[in-house]
Amino acid sequence: MKAIPMRKLKLLGVFAAAILALAACGKKDEPPKPKTESLPPITVAPAGVRVSGIVLGDSLGPQKRITQPTDTFGKKDTIYAVVDTTGAGTAVLKAKWTYRANGNDVMVREDTQTITPSGPATSEFHVSKPDGWPEGAYRVDVTLAGDPAGSKTFTVK
Repeated sequence: MKAIPMRKLKLLGVFAAAILALAACGKKDEPPKPKTESLPPITVAPAGVRVSGIVLGDSLGPQKRITQPTDTFGKKDTIYAVVDTTGAGTAVLKAKWTYRANGNDVMVREDTQTITPSGPATSEFHVSKPDGWPEGAYRVDVTLAGDPAGSKTFTVK
């Protein structure tokens, strides 16, 4: 085996040292950051609002309560529908009042309320007609968030 001249060995050493020095001075790669998915904020869903009852009457007492429930009214009566709800959250209640004339339902009135109960609550809807209701069959349909929640039929005599 032939010996490598000292001059070439020194040159090779200098060259290797230069490569190491350049590698040490170069920019070091940062370790990749762990990827995190952007998740929506955690929220506690409300228990939900439910209609627990509908009562009709011609007068209200304290706390929107019907004083005497009835399904028969006089021509000049104001007709109240009290809607009891349970649960918590925000919901839209709608009352649609109709009159049955010649086999067809005729719209009398439609009312909407946005409610935000934090427990049991009472909402009130009413209709009146100072010049008098026509005698006949009527109905009030209550929806909650667009879904049927109950209805009550009544008569005007």
